Amino acid sequence: MRVERVDWEGGDAAAAARGLREAAPDTGEVAGAVAEIFREVDQGGDDALRELTRRLDGVEPAPDSLRVESGEVARALEGIASDVRAAMEAAAANIHAVAEAELDASLPVEVGLGDGQRVAVAEAPVGAAGIYAPGGRAAYPSSVLMCCIPARVAGVGRIAVASPPGPDGKLHPAVLSACAIGGADEVHAIGGAQAIAALALGTQSVAAVDVIAGPGNRYVVEAKRLASRRVGIDGIAGPSELVIVADRSADPEWVALDLCAQAEHGTDGLLVVISTDGGLLDRVAALLPELASGRPSVCDASVAVVPAPGVTEALALADALAPEHLELQLETATEETARERVAGCVLVGPCGATAFGDYAAGSNHVLPTGGAARFGRPLGPRTFMRRTSIVSISPTSATALSPVVGALARAEGFPVHAESAEARAGENGASE
Repeated sequence: MRVERVDWEGGDAAAAARGLREAAPDTGEVAGAVAEIFREVDQGGDDALRELTRRLDGVEPAPDSLRVESGEVARALEGIASDVRAAMEAAAANIHAVAEAELDASLPVEVGLGDGQRVAVAEAPVGAAGIYAPGGRAAYPSSVLMCCIPARVAGVGRIAVASPPGPDGKLHPAVLSACAIGGADEVHAIGGAQAIAALALGTQSVAAVDVIAGPGNRYVVEAKRLASRRVGIDGIAGPSELVIVADRSADPEWVALDLCAQAEHGTDGLLVVISTDGGLLDRVAALLPELASGRPSVCDASVAVVPAPGVTEALALADALAPEHLELQLETATEETARERVAGCVLVGPCGATAFGDYAAGSNHVLPTGGAARFGRPLGPRTFMRRTSIVSISPTSATALSPVVGALARAEGFPVHAESAEARAGENGASE
């Protein structure tokens, strides 16, 4: 594991944040390759999916169907280790409870210059959701739970999961078990950009969906970006990120372990530790290569070690980075401190390891990355809901609002808009 010390005096946090992000590995340009995959799936359907699976995944797909039979999903749940099943069910219960708590009733609002004008916002679930569960280095049943359960809580009618098949052409039993626990309606053994294309475009065996959610590699990210022209997406979730703000109260081994844990995701994530304590930074920097060397799952990632003149400056730099995960390993850290931060998920206190949020705390681990926490939000039930404005205009309101509409419409060069509104003005809604 590579440690890079960054000199920073505490000024211009935005510039320092840009420098840290620019130092991250380049994920490469894949837009052209993904666009070609979409073209092949659009023209070739299931046949193209099979050929792409052979070519890109090195896997011979099932000859009859890319969709996993429901019986196989049920058998996987029955056959999985009891402790893994219990862990998934406990995590699912927490995710379900948090997702339900996120939904609030929408009420009509009385507005306007006259009586009888009401505006309501009605929310309803989308008809179908596509969930992508990544594969490659490992199976990710946790991503299945994190995406399927909020979609189910939202009331989505059809949930389709796609995930890369293993060398035998089948999905990992843990992924299938998570599909059963999470309430997936159908499961497809398809991975990569071609899976996103199938969900967005539809093929002979994969019906198109309305929203696609779930993390993935750079090809999947680019595919979701391209798919967003046709369907909704949860966001552009790139490589995993962790920023830790710590002071002398933090345990350096815990800090180093948390950074190593995030390095299990790959080499291209953003890993930063910011501290007011030089001794802590020195100890963490020494521990990282030592801990990583004895843990084969930890990739050769780069960690930036940044001294800060004070906690205020350290938090300002963290906010400027707007990371996916932010740990506040500070003696003075409180939930109020966390509420003021700019991050996808903030974990408070020495026990707030990102691993808890990744698996079982109930918060969602599909989070905005690349600084998108400045405007994005974690995946939740509303990711799978559409909103409709419902406007009720009474004759009295029409009379009161017509001059406003008329003035604005004519100022914009749309006189017929003005006439349309003014036609409703007058007693009982009749034109005067």
